[in-house]
This record gives sequence, structure tokens and C-alpha cells, in this order.
Amino acid sequence: MAASRYRRFLKLCEEWPVDESKRGRDLGTYLRQRVAQAFREGENTQIAEPEACDQMYESLARLHSNYYKHKYPRPRDTSFSGLSVEEYKLILSTDTLEEFKEMNKGMWQKLQEKFAPRNTEEKQKAWARSLSRPHT
Repeated sequence: MAASRYRRFLKLCEEWPVDESKRGRDLGTYLRQRVAQAFREGENTQIAEPEACDQMYESLARLHSNYYKHKYPRPRDTSFSGLSVEEYKLILSTDTLEEFKEMNKGMWQKLQEKFAPRNTEEKQKAWARSLSRPHT
């Protein structure tokens, strides 16, 4: 039974798309990592809770097949904000979120990052210089 569960999860991972715009935050990538962890021994992996494993697979399969999107169709492909799916994808991309994060930094924090020593050696030299200065 473990072999068939493993093959089902592998098939799901193959079909699940990877969204390159969400580097480090993509559900498809995360799913592949979790399956690799859960099935370290491949088809020979012993599953402690087969029912929970089957339930997890069924839930993921429903998400992948858009089961709920078809069961509960939306009259329009917009939300309360009026933005389209493409606009949301752009806003939620990793690059855009990083730009927002940069914009929200205060002036003092930007200056500190710009002029702060880059590596540990530079930090140690700066610290040593501050100790060697006469204190008044």
C-alpha cells in the first residue's frame, strides 16, 4: 500500500504547477519538498498513519483539480477590490513584495544598511577603531 500512496503523491507533484514568480513561497515547490521528506525511502517508506496520509492526498487532489472552484462558481472573476487575477499575481509576486518591503523602510534604516560594514571582518575593524579612539 505504501508504494501506491507514494506513486499517487509523485503523480500529484508532477501535475502541480510551479509558480516562478513566487520564489521561496510557491506551494508546488513546498509540496515537492514535503513529499520528499515524508517518503524518504521511496516506495519502501513505512507510513505511521495511513488514514491521515490518504486524507492529506485527497485534500491536495481536490485543491489541484479546482474541485471547490467548480462546486462554488463565482459570478465574476473579481474581488471586493476590483482587481483581476493577473493583477493579484503581479502584486503577490516575490519581486513586487520585496519592492514594497523596501519602500516601507524608514530613511534611518536605509542609511544604516547603506553605510553599515558589509561583513564580519569590517565590523570587527570598525569596533576596534572605536575602542582605540580616545574617549573624552
